Amino acid sequence: MFAALWRHLPGPRWVKAIEALILFCIVVAVLFEFVFPWVTSNTRILDNVVSN
Repeated sequence: MFAALWRHLPGPRWVKAIEALILFCIVVAVLFEFVFPWVTSNTRILDNVVSN
């Protein structure tokens, strides 16, 4: 998958590295901004309590 992405990015190797880093940052930002809050609000992961 990463090889296919690398082949489709334009430019020389150093430009591809910068583009890949930017794409990675965008994916992480989208996950933290939209996906993780949606998953947290729609699951009961944080409601678990262990008692003695």
